[in-house]
Amino acid sequence: MLQSYLFPISYAFMSFPFAALLFTLPFLIVQYRKYGYINKVRAFVLYLFLLYLMNAFFLVILPLPSSRHNAALASGAMQLMPLNFILDILKETSVVGSDPSTYWHLLKERAFLQVVFNILLTVPFGMMLRYYFRKGWVRSILFSFLLSLFFEVTQLTGIYGLYDHAYRVFDVDDLIMNTLGGICGYLAAEWLSGLLPRIEKLDENVDLSAKRVTYTRRAVAFLIDSVIWPILMAICFFLHIRASFWVATGIYFILIPWLTHGVTPGKWMVRIKLTKMGERVTLSSLLLRYGLLYWVFFGLNRLLAGSIDNVPDIGRLVLGVIVFAMDAWFFIHVVIRLFRKDSQLFYEKFSKTKHVILWNKPAEKQEKEPV
Repeated sequence: MLQSYLFPISYAFMSFPFAALLFTLPFLIVQYRKYGYINKVRAFVLYLFLLYLMNAFFLVILPLPSSRHNAALASGAMQLMPLNFILDILKETSVVGSDPSTYWHLLKERAFLQVVFNILLTVPFGMMLRYYFRKGWVRSILFSFLLSLFFEVTQLTGIYGLYDHAYRVFDVDDLIMNTLGGICGYLAAEWLSGLLPRIEKLDENVDLSAKRVTYTRRAVAFLIDSVIWPILMAICFFLHIRASFWVATGIYFILIPWLTHGVTPGKWMVRIKLTKMGERVTLSSLLLRYGLLYWVFFGLNRLLAGSIDNVPDIGRLVLGVIVFAMDAWFFIHVVIRLFRKDSQLFYEKFSKTKHVILWNKPAEKQEKEPV
């Protein structure tokens, strides 16, 4: 029986890196917007919770049928009699009520172990609801029940139509035991809170104004901008505006931040903005900063990648050498800055601009229920 549990757990651990990769971008955006920074304890707890949910889900749905066209369950797809597990235990047990020495046999019997498993399955869920999400007992019971219902419906529908028939029984006892597990976890969370940092106190002594804007945060902002910026470029192209790349870049990264006090949509999403030596960023500093980065650096790369009319082959070769040397230097420059205290890139130094955290409320007044 142990092997039947190890199989789905191993699959959950193998799948976790891919799930974590998909989870990271929304996690970063939510954390930056809600708290203004990434707290390592909060990140560890949430990724651990993701790993738990994957293990719980895989334990419930695996192993899968060998074919999508599976046969219907001979005993029926639903068991709706509450506490039927007691009858199952009585049928299978070798325990003799008058002989206490036989009681330990329960630990080897499938029906009893199945009940214990269904309780333990949702204990971590109840603990997280109280410890991290700060939910009350009513909501914790409700969410534990809904999680169990999701598991049972997934099995009953053959993973929502992926299989022709249910491949496991929808059992009302599972709903009861899973919900009970959530309650046990909720009660155990009070003990857990004494061993771990209090979630509601993680941000008490955080000074956001003193925190450096990390390259990770800037990368997330750029990733968001890289989705919106090409749309503006496409509009310029369809309107037959000449040099659409340079025009769209100027509007998006120079004009818009000048009008919005240093904010693009991507920067707004992660709560950062550009300033010039702590003051409002000027149009000239934006022209210098993004003119160097986008019009010169990215612009020359775009020229080389695109078609250049009326330029002889020798000119293309010279441009290629220049762009290659420029790209190699920029790559080395970025890597060096990543490992130095002085993390400003060349275009930031020339323009005297830098990112700061855009935050309007003190950390201690943040809401109590984290996400």
